[in-house]
Amino acid sequence: MKKYFIKRLLAIIPIMFCVTIVTFLIVRAMPGDASTAYLMAKRVPVTRENLEMAMHTLGLDRPLYEQYFAWLNQILHLDLGVSYMTKMPVAMELAKAFTYTVKLAALALLWLFVFCVPMGILSAAKPDSVIDRVTRVTGFLGSSIPSFWLGFLLVQIFAVWLRWLPVSLAGGFENMILPSATIATGYIPMYTRILRNSILENAKLPYVVYARARGIDGRKIFLTHILKNSLIPLVTSLGMNLGGLLCGSVIVENVFSFPGLGRLIVEGIGGRDYPVIQGYILLLALIFIFTNLLSDLICAGLNPRMQSEV
Repeated sequence: MKKYFIKRLLAIIPIMFCVTIVTFLIVRAMPGDASTAYLMAKRVPVTRENLEMAMHTLGLDRPLYEQYFAWLNQILHLDLGVSYMTKMPVAMELAKAFTYTVKLAALALLWLFVFCVPMGILSAAKPDSVIDRVTRVTGFLGSSIPSFWLGFLLVQIFAVWLRWLPVSLAGGFENMILPSATIATGYIPMYTRILRNSILENAKLPYVVYARARGIDGRKIFLTHILKNSLIPLVTSLGMNLGGLLCGSVIVENVFSFPGLGRLIVEGIGGRDYPVIQGYILLLALIFIFTNLLSDLICAGLNPRMQSEV
């Protein structure tokens, strides 16, 4: 396990190096001009002289390879640069937005486990029953509803009509209920079906049949063997999607005006803020790498047989 962990950590170095190259090239290939967006944001007339001055100020008048190596040197010194628009360090802006997004993602994960585990277990306990069919229908509806439409619908019902919940920017726990529920609704059906199918498959395995033949209590068999092993596909799938949760749901955060990473990157793209966009992509890559590594380690802990493989 220790060797596997070290090997995966060392593999991050070449991956992140490739990410920096791809990120730099993609950002520079974006339509629009950063210097023009910079002048418009500062309400300065877009003239040839002002464009040249802005390009020099932003360092965009240098050759691309010089810009890349200068940015790479900043990264090696743990410096993501300064935002074109706010003149604030990009690392500070990402950290501030990331704090809000982590809280939102944590609450969305809570919704997932609260609904997915009971619904998955009940559906697997009685396949093709009324409960299972209701779960399928609600799951189909939940996965079919666009997140932006669901967000506006929840705002209309709970904030406008009933006035139970606020919907203004960031605040306390009550401000995160609607956006987190909107994010979780798109994932709950998928994870419920994954858990249901996994429970049904594990219940038919030979070791479960032998345990029942030996007269072991059914509840103990379910909790110790079936459910524990059935959580492995769920954790694996969650590890693949956790990066998306932690990097911010762009649509949802903008619908609810939530100051997380999703809203930050939209503003960065709109203003052609290269340092913010590049920093966001690097953070996105790191989060996806570490969340997948974490999911692998958790799966190995749930199933001791996997520890010999890793």
